[in-house]
Amino acid sequence: MNIRPAVDADALAIAAIWNSEIRQGVSTFNAVEKTTAEVQALIAARAGAFFVAENDGQPLGFATYSQFRGGVGYAHSMEHTVYLAAAARGQGVGRKLMAHLEKAARNKGVHVLVAGIGGENTAAIAFHAALGYAETGRLPQVGRKFDRWMDLVLMQKIL
Repeated sequence: MNIRPAVDADALAIAAIWNSEIRQGVSTFNAVEKTTAEVQALIAARAGAFFVAENDGQPLGFATYSQFRGGVGYAHSMEHTVYLAAAARGQGVGRKLMAHLEKAARNKGVHVLVAGIGGENTAAIAFHAALGYAETGRLPQVGRKFDRWMDLVLMQKIL
């Protein structure tokens, strides 16, 4: 397995991974699927902060980050996104992606990484806790998906 910066050619596979979670999962409250063009735009906008894990040229997952909130006061606090193809889960791919992302972020002067996780996504909460992220907040019923209200759990790691 190799981790490298994402490129335009990865956009279709990244969109497929992301859209599967949008359709079926509780890690995002978004119900609108990503287009290949939208993913290409994100890859371009987040150059140096968008990575793909691949095996034999096949993307297994991706991780990216961007500023947590607007304004100069938040310039060193980033929120990350990490998704894996279903077949890649439980094999250490997510851990390797996050280690790569954290190192890249640290090298760019990022001080804090934030994870916004759907409260029903207990696997993602446990994953982040195992990586040293601490739960810093829970916002009850701020998201809506699958005709029900969902909590948002905020976790952070000081790099």
